[in-house]
Amino acid sequence: MEKGFIKLIVNLIITIVIILIMTILFIFGVLVYQEMTGGNAIEQVGNFVAKYETIFDDMEDTENKTTPEIIETTKNEDNDVFNHLPSTPTTATQPTPTGTYVNDKYFYAQLGENSKKIYQALDQNKEQMKTGTAQINFGSAFSELLATEDGDKKLGEDYQSAIEAYLYDNPDIFYISANKLYLNIETTTRFGRNTYDVFINSGSQPNYFSDEFTSEEQVRQAIQSVEQVRNQILAQKTGNAYQDVKMVHDYLVDNIQYETTVSKDNIYNIYGALVNHESVCEGYAESFKYLLDGFDIPCVLVIGQGTNSQGSTENHEWNYVQLGSRWFAVDCTWDDPVIIGNGRLTNETKYKYFLKGENVMREDHTPSRRFTENGREYNYPTINVNNYS
Repeated sequence: MEKGFIKLIVNLIITIVIILIMTILFIFGVLVYQEMTGGNAIEQVGNFVAKYETIFDDMEDTENKTTPEIIETTKNEDNDVFNHLPSTPTTATQPTPTGTYVNDKYFYAQLGENSKKIYQALDQNKEQMKTGTAQINFGSAFSELLATEDGDKKLGEDYQSAIEAYLYDNPDIFYISANKLYLNIETTTRFGRNTYDVFINSGSQPNYFSDEFTSEEQVRQAIQSVEQVRNQILAQKTGNAYQDVKMVHDYLVDNIQYETTVSKDNIYNIYGALVNHESVCEGYAESFKYLLDGFDIPCVLVIGQGTNSQGSTENHEWNYVQLGSRWFAVDCTWDDPVIIGNGRLTNETKYKYFLKGENVMREDHTPSRRFTENGREYNYPTINVNNYS
């Protein structure tokens, strides 16, 4: 009787052990299967935030232009990838462009594959981004890159290039503050293997609008006001490219007041130039491109330095525009100088920098191929040696 009871207890213990072993093996098998098939059995999601700041200097003074800030969410917190526009231009020569003109997306054509994906996502979500809070999701699109050494840094650089190109190709995105946009890399670790989920949002900010705008309604009203001005100008289209370029140039010179205090809102964008009629050089140059994009006349923004009539060198922004097969320079800002007293703007002054060639522009305009100090180098169109005639 006693032996039978002991045997029963032993068998029960053996049975329990077997069940436990089978249960453990079953759970392990499920985990392995889910790991192999990409399941989510166990997730340890670490969000590491390293901020890459991209600061586009104001081309006229010490104020910031658009400041694309990036939260690049990886474990690399020591990268200082994005710095200020260089105090001296990278080069004074005109390189031959490697990209071709793709509609009005000149700088897009020069981007690498990953930067193009980010640029395209920004463009495709343009309408949603007017809310100031829309999140742009890439999923695992960059997992292969992020799995490589310094992959987070490389993606941060690709993101920076995409933001630069997008802003300079699209001056109508005047309501977005790039330093309130964040690139997030969400890392999931399973059995020592990392997977990545990438998205762009406003981080801890309530939205990614520039400081002048606080709501979607305000942004949409501003866009409507800008578009009304453009539509009025487009209604005067002649169909002759030279006449249309001249009309846009004259409109900006005649209707914008150069803002010397650099203390007012929107003086660095097309809203300040076209609606408030006050801006610095960015407003002139970006409005020139924005309007000519409406005419389907190829035009790009150029940043660099200009040496004024007093011999002072300053950061500056102007345009290159294509007529026929040739490119020429236009500087609407310097064609609209601040006149003291009762002076009058003469035609000689008004067209001093209208459709000029390299021989004229190189005397006091020096392009920079970098939009930020450690950013990628971009190529501009090679402008004609001589002036337009």
